[in-house]
Amino acid sequence: MPEIASLFVTRLYRARLNDLAKKKIDADELYATCYSVAEDDEAGQEWCEENDYPGYTSYASLDDLPWRMPIFGDVQKALDKHVAAFCEALGFDLQGKKLKCNALWINILPEGGTHASHIHPHSVISGTTYVSMPEGTSALKLEDPRLPMMMTAPLVGKDAPQEFQRFVYVKPEVGEVLLWESWLRHEVPMNMAEEERISVSFNYGWD
Repeated sequence: MPEIASLFVTRLYRARLNDLAKKKIDADELYATCYSVAEDDEAGQEWCEENDYPGYTSYASLDDLPWRMPIFGDVQKALDKHVAAFCEALGFDLQGKKLKCNALWINILPEGGTHASHIHPHSVISGTTYVSMPEGTSALKLEDPRLPMMMTAPLVGKDAPQEFQRFVYVKPEVGEVLLWESWLRHEVPMNMAEEERISVSFNYGWD
């Protein structure tokens, strides 16, 4: 009988943020804090306007949210544990070190807004935890990293298993955290919901 092995598997980590949180994150408080930061962050608002960025992100304006707002400090502490668990599952040899959070930012995506396909350079693990996911809002679209090298490979049938698909759509729930290796290309398709989609994204690097 022939043997077919799966090689070079791309892993996606999915869990409830509070599963590993020592201090549980209050969803309503996190929601309100995201809007409070967005309303006060004039530099972030200006950056979004100047760069035609839909909605709001604190990515280019605030790099100290865990210090600035205690709830983001609690979020980061919970994420530290999730990232450590993911690294162990990936078999990483960190040589006695730990990955450290080097960026954490808010995303507020309005109706019609998108986040184009991208990767996160200079990081090891990236991810997002979800604060508001209204009915009909965008899933996370993940791209097979081998896609640029497939040349004349045939299309994959819609009924093929998920692990064979060239793109995978993941619909997270409020309170969940998703982690992936930072080289994995991903995007947020157009938000078709009337309400805003709110998330907190982050990068972890290896110093």
